[in-house]
Amino acid sequence: MSTATAEAPTALPPIKRRNAELVLVAVAIAITMVGIAVAGLNLNGRVPSAMWTVGLTFGVLSIAAHVAMRFFAPYADPLILPCTLFLNGVGVAMIWRLDAIGAEDIERAGAGMQLVWSGVGLVCCFLIIIFLKNPRVLQRYTYISGLVAIFLLLLPVIPGLGVSVYGARLWIGIGPFTMQPSEFAKIALVIFLASYLMNKRQVLAIVGKPIKVGRFKIIDLPRGRDLAPILVGWVLAIGVLVLLRDLGTSLLLFGTFLAMLYVATQRSSWVVIGLAMFMAGASLAYLLFWHVQARVNIWMNAFEQDVYNEVGGSQQLVQGLVGMGYGGLFGTGIGGGEAHTIFAADSDFILASLGEEIGLTGLLSVLIVLFLLVERGMRVALASTIPFDKLLTSGIAFVLAYQVFIVLGGLTRVIPLTGSTTPFMASGGSALMASWIMMGILLRISDNARRPAPQAIQDEGATQVIRR
Repeated sequence: MSTATAEAPTALPPIKRRNAELVLVAVAIAITMVGIAVAGLNLNGRVPSAMWTVGLTFGVLSIAAHVAMRFFAPYADPLILPCTLFLNGVGVAMIWRLDAIGAEDIERAGAGMQLVWSGVGLVCCFLIIIFLKNPRVLQRYTYISGLVAIFLLLLPVIPGLGVSVYGARLWIGIGPFTMQPSEFAKIALVIFLASYLMNKRQVLAIVGKPIKVGRFKIIDLPRGRDLAPILVGWVLAIGVLVLLRDLGTSLLLFGTFLAMLYVATQRSSWVVIGLAMFMAGASLAYLLFWHVQARVNIWMNAFEQDVYNEVGGSQQLVQGLVGMGYGGLFGTGIGGGEAHTIFAADSDFILASLGEEIGLTGLLSVLIVLFLLVERGMRVALASTIPFDKLLTSGIAFVLAYQVFIVLGGLTRVIPLTGSTTPFMASGGSALMASWIMMGILLRISDNARRPAPQAIQDEGATQVIRR
């Protein structure tokens, strides 16, 4: 017995932490139900039945997701699923509150479609986890994934299929249903970039002529023959800006491209060149196209009178800013504010709605969870030993980070409003499904990276037998 004990390994494989995940999932469910209850109390003075119908439905979906994790991805990061469920749940509660204020009977209000899309998104997430055992197979489809991304981006341009809403041509209509293909295009683009940069990273990292001031080197420029990828990325981003009139997707795609290019090559010159090119292209687009000028003018003159014959250059933006200021530190309470008067309060401006009703403290909590999700994505990239997986997970993390920056930057007038949506929270099926698909990829790679080798699992079992 003593000999066997001495030979047993001292370092056990990584622990699964699924029980910790279950506790955090339960907290996310409780927060969702409490949010709906508080909204009902503020709206009509009693706890609504939706706390049980909507809250428990969301709870069942969440518990089912946790149980599936125990079977299909037991070693995955234990914080990723609770963070996404927390964000999804807060979004469901806020959407219910915004729907309830316009309903004749508050008991008939609901966030039914958001729950349906949450369920569909979770199914997509676990289909990825179950069937994409080895994400490296995606590396075989480098140019196919790139063509798919371009095809999805161009779908709304097709006459009769594309739908223009408030000046932006981002949706396609099929019967009574609409879909935003660009939400799925960004996933295909990240797969393409991870595969392409994996194959070409050594070539792209080669240094060309340095720029010097006197004896001091400022930056190393890449070789001229290697500029093709960034030129293609630039043309794609400016094309999205001009054809689709979508600044948000243009910023998101090009920003993710530059970030992944830097991760692959470790050359800051690519970032400098890319930013300079994007600024030059955006400036040219501003001079040539009226819809770009309109976005910038509304941004710069949001509080000006008689711009576009409205009260304020952007009544929507002004209402969002005033509402967040009115919310103060702790907010008016869910259902206690006037967030429902803001246009697109449940989609583009859901962070502004939350800022008014849960205050700066609550909004910061939501943002912390969002950026914690980004941090866990980066941690998965660091933990993975496969270069393609590193690039893919870092790309997904950058997409989430840029999306939050674009939304929050637009709400606070750091950048022009873009119409982008907050991951997991905003109303709409396309964005929610795409976000859950990205989480499926992240969870699968996390499980693969943290899963111990087969021999280590056998050694762990032997150790437990000896300890008994």
